[in-house]
Amino acid sequence: MKIWQKETPFVTKDSLTEELFTESTLFFDIETTGFSSAHTQVYLIGCVARKGNLSCTTQFFAETPTEEKNILSAFLSLASQYQSLISFNGMGFDLPYLKERCVRHDLTETLEQFPHLDIFRELSKFKKILKLSNLKQKSLEIFLDLQRNDKCSGGDLINVYLKYVKQPSEESCALLQLHNYEDLLGMSKLLPILSYPRLFQGQFAVLSYEKNNYQTFSHEHAIELILTLALEHPLPKRFSFGKENIYLTGFQKQAKLKVPIYQGELKYFYPNYKDYYYLPQEDRAIHKSVAFYVDKDFRTRAKAATCYSKKTGCFLPQFEEIITPYFKLEYHDKLTWFEMTEDFTDSLEQQKKYALHLLQYLL
Repeated sequence: MKIWQKETPFVTKDSLTEELFTESTLFFDIETTGFSSAHTQVYLIGCVARKGNLSCTTQFFAETPTEEKNILSAFLSLASQYQSLISFNGMGFDLPYLKERCVRHDLTETLEQFPHLDIFRELSKFKKILKLSNLKQKSLEIFLDLQRNDKCSGGDLINVYLKYVKQPSEESCALLQLHNYEDLLGMSKLLPILSYPRLFQGQFAVLSYEKNNYQTFSHEHAIELILTLALEHPLPKRFSFGKENIYLTGFQKQAKLKVPIYQGELKYFYPNYKDYYYLPQEDRAIHKSVAFYVDKDFRTRAKAATCYSKKTGCFLPQFEEIITPYFKLEYHDKLTWFEMTEDFTDSLEQQKKYALHLLQYLL
């Protein structure tokens, strides 16, 4: 078994990296001879830990498949000194694979008991939002303008390792070490990208709101609400994403949400329509206690779809009923609206609640 260790300066001004990459955290990444943990082996396990201003890399390399148990034992011993794990798709692949191989070698492990941050899993819903072709680690590194010398994939290196087992060479060994090493360093440098999920999880404050008048493509007058958000963690790359008429942009410590404002008349539907009468000439419903005084020729029993009153004003859309009372254009509409009153414009709490709602809709 070979053990490679290296220390490099740990330099970051990123708040999220500082928060996540602590001295109690261990990054890990494995290299295997295939996907099936029942029929293949792990031949390299790499780890990165932080000691003050140093990034400390340790790699355990099995020169032959018979040394697999040795590198597993060495990794478990090192991991036991830390309190949490960070990986890239570790919960989907690395961790289950290691557990199976530990069972094969009768090794006791407690890896599932560690708090585990899986970068890939955190970003699983963000491919479209960040306009990425895929969520592979190298694709994310390219998105963040990170450079690496390694040009191989894990699959490419399987044959390199099998060849090394039969005929060891420094060249093959260097290729295997470099790929894992740069996966580890790249993983730690990816942490700022988790600021995008943090935004959608509500790690922001509403800085301001404004109404903006504009013209549509058909040259009609329209009005929109713009919410400006102050972010807890800076977004490393500028991004924009829209869905229907909801639009989000962001960069560094600020994001903006744009949503159309409906100006006009909407209907409020009463829930207990059996207690109401509908007045066709006035196109509204009134309670039976009041309708008693209306001529029978001018009233009919209300139905669910005719049991409403009307309201004129400025309204904002909502895709779940988060703010009440809510209004509709017609009874069967799924989209509801709430009035943009002073209760909303004067409340940062309400504005943040609405911003979170729109972010979840986009996601």
